[in-house]
Amino acid sequence: MAPASYRRTTIACFTGIFVQAIVTNLTAILFVPLMGLYGLQYGQLGILVGVNFTAQVSADILFSGAIDRFGYRRIILPASLTAGLGLVLFALTPWLFPGREFSGMLLATVLFSFAAGLHEIMLSPIIAAIPSADKSLAMSLMHSFYAWGQVATIILTTLFLFLVPYRFWPFIVLFWALVPLLDFLLFVGSPFPDVVAVEHRLNMKDLLFQPFYLLALLAIFAGAGAEIVMNQWASTFAEVALSLPKLTGDLLGMCLFAAMIGVGRLLHGRFGSGVNMNKLLTGSSVLAAILYLVVALSPFNVVSLIACALCGLAVALLWPGTLVICADRYPLAGAWMFAILAAAGDIGAAFAPWLTGRVVEQSLQARSVATFAGLYNITQEQAAIRMGLLAAIIFPLAAVGIHLALLKLSPSKQRPVIKQHMKVQ
Repeated sequence: MAPASYRRTTIACFTGIFVQAIVTNLTAILFVPLMGLYGLQYGQLGILVGVNFTAQVSADILFSGAIDRFGYRRIILPASLTAGLGLVLFALTPWLFPGREFSGMLLATVLFSFAAGLHEIMLSPIIAAIPSADKSLAMSLMHSFYAWGQVATIILTTLFLFLVPYRFWPFIVLFWALVPLLDFLLFVGSPFPDVVAVEHRLNMKDLLFQPFYLLALLAIFAGAGAEIVMNQWASTFAEVALSLPKLTGDLLGMCLFAAMIGVGRLLHGRFGSGVNMNKLLTGSSVLAAILYLVVALSPFNVVSLIACALCGLAVALLWPGTLVICADRYPLAGAWMFAILAAAGDIGAAFAPWLTGRVVEQSLQARSVATFAGLYNITQEQAAIRMGLLAAIIFPLAAVGIHLALLKLSPSKQRPVIKQHMKVQ
């Protein structure tokens, strides 16, 4: 764990990734109220989700080199304030943009999503730069807070909308806006670790041609795809394929899956000292592929639901674990290395659900899927969702092969953390 002098910094990073979870998941939970109150169409809601993703990837790319140049403090403090400002603007759109609510929401989404993208590329290098005995444990603990943030956002927002009329939705958004404000206050009084001095920093062009790093980019792409497909389709699978009520589907689908991700990262953060991360990621990918197969093909609903939840444990480390092995392999790369990895992960998180959705759409009309539905005594729509998840097994399977290759390229012993060649901010 981090030394006492960086305890506040570590807590601020944990809060920051909680902010990222809020920003990424909140809009989707508000779809029904926004459609009913302001007449928004599915296409407009899709634009909000797409802008959320685009803004985060834009931050990954545009600021990939700026962190090492300007330091952590000058970027993370404005990012925290911007995330809070974006959420406040989103909540106030009915009053600030009457009749043009979508325009206000679009502007607010750009603000808080870009800020979330900055959090994504800032928090991991800060944690990696803090002196500690085992960085993988700290990284796993921090990323577990994304899962807890997702669970909290879904449950509290859903319960709020269930208990009060939809027109009061801005108040839950204003409540969530307090979290980035808290994050800002924590970071204001926090010490920051040193960044790698420019004269000693590993050149980006040199690293991008390293086979290990290229494979790591593919690994985080595939790992993010394996995680996000089950994350986004868990509730739909529970509701449609397993015929559960929506509230039950949300709690037993997305929430349970996210909670298992949090448990997996928490367990590694607590008990994972000394575990070979490369071997763990390979085994996790194998388990994820097996669980995808069980979810899609099991004739027993309870078994499918359990496998869906356990898949959260299997994919829990595929993203943060890849960051850890790169941080250990290239300690002088600088923060830009994490930014490029984050961009690769975000692209995988966008591509994998799109591909799954396309397979589901095609399966709705396929005769072979109709035959499968007859064998399982389910509807064609239920069978189509199972086929989509079956197709998505390509991502954990790809992760297996990539992590096996990374395991072969890994040194027999971990490289020591290089403490020299750093500059104080």
